[in-house]
Amino acid sequence: MEFLFRVYADSRADELAIVPWNAEQKNAFLRMQFSAQHAHYQKYYGAGAFDIVLQDGVPVGRLYIHRTATTIEVIDIALLREHQRKGIGRALLTALLAEASANAQCVELYVEQNNLALHLYTRLGFVQTGTHGIYCSMRWQKQALQHAAARPDSQGVIA
Repeated sequence: MEFLFRVYADSRADELAIVPWNAEQKNAFLRMQFSAQHAHYQKYYGAGAFDIVLQDGVPVGRLYIHRTATTIEVIDIALLREHQRKGIGRALLTALLAEASANAQCVELYVEQNNLALHLYTRLGFVQTGTHGIYCSMRWQKQALQHAAARPDSQGVIA
């Protein structure tokens, strides 16, 4: 749990950097928020997979997934800053997309509209399906990706 808290706190560092609280106040706030988030995930996704991501045996992040017959829902994916932009997130998502493709499932997730990961999701073929406050809902579906790839571009060339 302490490592999962560390990942959570690291993911909130930028937004708390501008708050005029001391380290103790920030830590108390983060622990309260982490506990509330954890309780929410356990209540609504209790059957989900709550995994710690390892890179060469070293914990580097977390990946929370909820699977149904038709959908793989990415509840949360977060990597410690020092392990971001190294292809780990792409590898995790590519594996999930391969699983979804093999099982005729879609993959769904929510992402903050200003999160840099939004660009990765778009490159992987996710499309925005809605806006919910500061979040975008996104979906990847094998058929939609194949359909988009077979559409001719403005010069009539199939992409």
